[in-house]
Amino acid sequence: MTMPLSNLSTNTLWPANRALLMVILMAVWANSPAIAADKTVNAPRAANEIVLTAGSPQLTSLKVEPVTEIPVPVTEPLNGKIIFDENRTARIFSPVAGRALTIQAQVGDSVKAGQALLLMDSPEVGGAVADARKAQADMQLKQQALARSRMLVEGGVLAKKEVEVAQADWASAHAESARASARLKNLGVSTAANDQFALRSPITGVVVDRKINPGSEVRTDAAEPLFIVTDPTHLWASIDLPERDLSRISPGQKLSVQVDAYPDEVFSGEVKTIGIMVDPTTRRIPVRCAVESHGKLKPEMYASITPLDNSQHRVIRLPNSALITEGLYSYVFVEERPLHFKKRKVTLDLQRREYATVKAGLQAGERVVVVGAILLNSDLSVSQ
Repeated sequence: MTMPLSNLSTNTLWPANRALLMVILMAVWANSPAIAADKTVNAPRAANEIVLTAGSPQLTSLKVEPVTEIPVPVTEPLNGKIIFDENRTARIFSPVAGRALTIQAQVGDSVKAGQALLLMDSPEVGGAVADARKAQADMQLKQQALARSRMLVEGGVLAKKEVEVAQADWASAHAESARASARLKNLGVSTAANDQFALRSPITGVVVDRKINPGSEVRTDAAEPLFIVTDPTHLWASIDLPERDLSRISPGQKLSVQVDAYPDEVFSGEVKTIGIMVDPTTRRIPVRCAVESHGKLKPEMYASITPLDNSQHRVIRLPNSALITEGLYSYVFVEERPLHFKKRKVTLDLQRREYATVKAGLQAGERVVVVGAILLNSDLSVSQ
C-alpha cells in the first residue's frame, strides 16, 4: 500500500533529520574552546606528568622555585639572636650628676664621635672648673714665691732651706693644678666653662636607645645607660649551643643565618668565640658569631643559624613541603616547562625538621614545586 507523501515527510524524514541535527550539535559542543580547555586541565600526559592551563585554579595554590646548592650543614638549625657588635657599641653613662636641659640626639639619628647628645646643668662640673682655676692660681703664686726665694738666697738674705721649702710648695701646687686640669680634660670642658656639661658620643654610629628626658635627674650610678650608640652595619649573632653539638663547632666555622623578616634570604656568618663553660641550668654553651647583615638585620631579631661544613662540598636543599613520601621513596614535582609538571623520584641525603638535602635526582637550577605538591599529587592520582 502506498503511503501518502505527506505522511512520509512527517513520520519518516523528521526522526532522521532530528538525529542528524543532534549529531551536529554534539560535535560543535565537544569542540568548543571552553570544553577543550576544561579537558586539558590536569590532563595527564603520562603516568607521572600533569599539565595545567593558564587559567587553572590550582596555580593559585602552587609556589615554584629553583633549587639551589648550599654547603653541607653539620647540625640542624640552631636558635639564635642578632645582637650588637660590642666592639662597635658604646653604652653612654654620665660621669657627673646633674639635671638634663636639652636632648640633642634622638633615636635613629646618626652621630659622629664627639657630637653632643645631651646638654645638662651640673654643679659638679662647676665645682671641677672652680677647683682647676684655684689650683692654677695657687701654682702661679707658689711659682712667684719660689722665684723670690731664689733671688734672696743669691743675695745672702735667706738661707738655702727657704728655697727648698718654696720648691716643695710649688711642686705640690703644680701637682694639684695638673690633677684638676686632667679632671676637666676627662669631662671634655675647659676652665672657661660654666656649670653646664655636654654629654658626647665617643664613637660614630647611630643612636639606638635613649633613657633620658628633659628635666630628668642624672645620676652617675644609673642602672641603665642614657644612650646606646652603635654601628648598625656590624652585628653579632648569639647562639645557645646544645652540649651535644659542641664537637661540631669550631672558631672560624662558616654559618648560614635566616630570620623571619627575610625568609627567602640567607645571610653569611662566622663563629668568633665559644664559651669556656656550660650553663649548669640550660646545659648550653654561648657562642658569638659575626654576621653580614647587608643593612637588613636588626638587633634582638630571632634567627635560625646553621653551622656549615668547612669543606667545599655542596648539596641541594629543599623545604620538606616540596617532598611527597610514598612508602620508602620520596618524590618532587619538577616544572619541566611552563604549566608542565613531572613527578620525579629523589634520593635524600639528610632530612631535618624543616628541610632536606638531596643526594640524587635533582640538579641545581631546576624549578620545583615547594608549596602545593600534595595538591598536584592528589590530582595526578585521581586522573590515573
